[in-house]
Amino acid sequence: MDYLNHPFPSQRHTVFAKRGMVATSQPLAAQAGLDILKKGGNAIDAAIATAAALTVLEPTSNGIGGDAFALVWVKGELHGLNASGPSPELLTAEAVKALGHEKMPKMGLTPITVPGTPAAWAELSKKFGRLSLEETLQPAISYAEEGYPLTPILGKYWGRAYNAYKRLEGPEFAHWFDTFAPNGRPPEIGDIWRSQGHADTLRAIAKTDARDFYEGELAQKMEDFMIEYGGFLRKSDLASYQVEWVKPISTSYRGYEVWEIPPNGQGMVALMALNIFEQLEEPKWQSADTYHQQIEAMKLAFTDGQAYITEQKEMPVSVEHLLSKDYAAIRAKEVNDKAIDPKPYELPSGGTVYLATADDEGNMVSFIQSNYMGFGSGIVIPGTGISLQNRGADFTLEENHPNFLKPGKRTYHTIIPGFMTKDKEAVGPFGVMGGYMQPQGHFQVVSNTIDFLLNPQAALDMPRWQWIGGKKVQVEPEFPNYLVQALQRKGHEIEVLPDGGSFGRGQIIWRNPQTGVLAGGTESRTDGMIAAW
Repeated sequence: MDYLNHPFPSQRHTVFAKRGMVATSQPLAAQAGLDILKKGGNAIDAAIATAAALTVLEPTSNGIGGDAFALVWVKGELHGLNASGPSPELLTAEAVKALGHEKMPKMGLTPITVPGTPAAWAELSKKFGRLSLEETLQPAISYAEEGYPLTPILGKYWGRAYNAYKRLEGPEFAHWFDTFAPNGRPPEIGDIWRSQGHADTLRAIAKTDARDFYEGELAQKMEDFMIEYGGFLRKSDLASYQVEWVKPISTSYRGYEVWEIPPNGQGMVALMALNIFEQLEEPKWQSADTYHQQIEAMKLAFTDGQAYITEQKEMPVSVEHLLSKDYAAIRAKEVNDKAIDPKPYELPSGGTVYLATADDEGNMVSFIQSNYMGFGSGIVIPGTGISLQNRGADFTLEENHPNFLKPGKRTYHTIIPGFMTKDKEAVGPFGVMGGYMQPQGHFQVVSNTIDFLLNPQAALDMPRWQWIGGKKVQVEPEFPNYLVQALQRKGHEIEVLPDGGSFGRGQIIWRNPQTGVLAGGTESRTDGMIAAW
């Protein structure tokens, strides 16, 4: 395991364990997953428990009313789960324009799509879990009923969300404040927050394998709310929803296979960027030329991803072509010594939480779920704790665009779990949450691991960059100044964000195939923790 050596000093140490490991952004959630492992659950049960707990323990990033994706390694095989929900049948471009919108709004009732998260938990439990859903959701239920103290990063983002939602107008937003600011203010760091409605909803999901959420009383409450306030989601949309098992996509990168969920997720952007970067000069440690080529590879891949990714059946170019080495070679020829302003590839003829789990049987899970843009749409169903996502905000109203809004369609999706293998053996799960930073974070973590042999913690701790558009690149305060200046000389418009900005929050678990020893890293940019056994 050469990638356990590193020349970069980390803020934390890589954690090693043998029997099990849970890595996520909230300490209590990580511990909830570990408790499930100790009760006889496997990595899949631990992932479900951690994910459910995160809807309570980190509602600033995810919730019961969001979407989820998973990559699950079981018995030498990698399985992909797409639990993103489609647009409601009543939600058409014409209906949105009739409300006075020229593009999809970000907040409120209109961008709400069918939530897939509860169905993801139920499906994972049914297919691969060892314990019942009632057992795996119990830690989350307990935290919702009994309450817990806010951690520092959580408190910061909760306060930011409160100030943002105060500017929203309309009676439909009042219930967000009833749930998440019950005393007329957001809870602060160290304050206890609880939600009985959240606990009751989780209990109903647990007892019915999520069917109450899609067909029962919870579904009816969502429809009643939508009708009262003029929303588009209906009980029939919920009842017809099913998660989809998908074949993961991958690319080979310097002897490793890097895996992602296929579209409608944006994971293939990371794979495309790796393919392009692999065509260029051999990477050099802390080299301005290497950073320049990484940024150029990413912007080319991202430009094409945003132009063409949507529901796979509606993409104008195949996934196979965009992931081909021939495509990568064509795009790599556009990289020179100066920053470019990329245009989409000419077609050939014709607001997230991330967690990783592992157990001593070799099972491993890469899991991600989100409401989007923090708490999501700002819409909470009264008395339920269900904060609904706003994934529909990523649809376009441009009729000729692949991601044009249609009823029953899944939009371009930002949340992506990652996984890595070598010689058909699992290396392990990894992920970096954070909107459009996610494929950029995946790309940088993979390069840090494979090109520079950084251990999991060091790979996460390295200062990050984020391409914003055109020639604009943001970097963290810790990014070396000599590299900033060198990249500026190459034409990049570099902005150093003094408060760190949004450069993603990641987790990694690698497994030694000979010994079974697990090595985990957790994000130093949040309240993350490795719970190990």
